[in-house]
Amino acid sequence: MNIHSRTITFSVNRKTAETFDAILNIPPKMIPDAIKSNDGWWSFTTLRGPAKLKFYENRQLGILDYQFVDNEAKWNVPMRVISNGNDSTVITTIIKPDGISDQSFDERMIEIEKIMESMKQIIELP
Repeated sequence: MNIHSRTITFSVNRKTAETFDAILNIPPKMIPDAIKSNDGWWSFTTLRGPAKLKFYENRQLGILDYQFVDNEAKWNVPMRVISNGNDSTVITTIIKPDGISDQSFDERMIEIEKIMESMKQIIELP
């Protein structure tokens, strides 16, 4: 079985707790129609159609795993926020879901890397 994955790491000029909270609350800052339901799912529209996202967090351990579901697949994504002095390091590993071609995965990774760059910029805003 060929597991196709990509790990993305970036530093944030913010303390770990601030970065953690910013990520938990970032969907409406990046996606204007993002709405959070009572069960913790963020629903919104992407270029690929409707999607939803839910975080599974453990603040003490810096865990911000999430599940992203769209018309194409269900993505289970581990994410960590690690203290780095007065800064933070965010590490996420995207694992190719079953049913997604390698080419489609590679295209999605380009999109996700751009999303992560935007996320970093938003988190660092004063």
